[in-house]
Amino acid sequence: MGKDVIVACDFPSAKEVFAFLDKFTEKKPFVKIGMELYYAEGPSIVREIKKRGHKIFLDLKLHDIPNTVKKTMSVLSGLDVDICNLHAAGTTKMMEAAIEGLTREDGSRPLLIAVTQLTSTDQESMEKDLLIKEPIDKVVMHYALCAKNAGLDGVVCSPLEAGKVHEVCGKDFLTVTPGVRFAEGDAGDQKRIMTPSQAKKIGSDYIVVGRPITGADDPVAAYNRCINEFVD
Repeated sequence: MGKDVIVACDFPSAKEVFAFLDKFTEKKPFVKIGMELYYAEGPSIVREIKKRGHKIFLDLKLHDIPNTVKKTMSVLSGLDVDICNLHAAGTTKMMEAAIEGLTREDGSRPLLIAVTQLTSTDQESMEKDLLIKEPIDKVVMHYALCAKNAGLDGVVCSPLEAGKVHEVCGKDFLTVTPGVRFAEGDAGDQKRIMTPSQAKKIGSDYIVVGRPITGADDPVAAYNRCINEFVD
């Protein structure tokens, strides 16, 4: 699969997300539906955006006992999304159960990726709050390897870690990287960030961009800038 920009549609309602998507009269961007929008509108929002011709990354970050995750993934597989995800911290057994649940009777399934560490997490908070004393880079690579061994297609990671993930897990193991900002942009609550062009150089396969596009005065122009910097 080629590189692409995924737009994080972190809106609280269908009305607002459709008002945003209606601005795109030419290319239909790949969109991320996260917890805020999904919990507000339910699975119908996924079906409606899919009908409009968008690829969808359903970002619900499942993390529960293996059987619960398996059953939930079986439900999500019917929504015809392109990518969905879970937390690698849920263990290899949970990830294997997720693959089993996500796979349809005909053998097809969406791509499944694992969150390693959130881009809002840094070394200090990982040690203080999670009691993980290993270097964050080592933790991310370990989680990535566990995800690969469980049969997943890739990971969500910081763009700072994308190149190393490819070294450890192979070039075909996908890296989906949030924490992307324009050089002059506000970092917000993200700690481990890069620009689109930097993410391209380091080997990210997909970048997830939210506020720099959704909060821009001209979202279409901001999206096209991301495409120009990361894809073209």
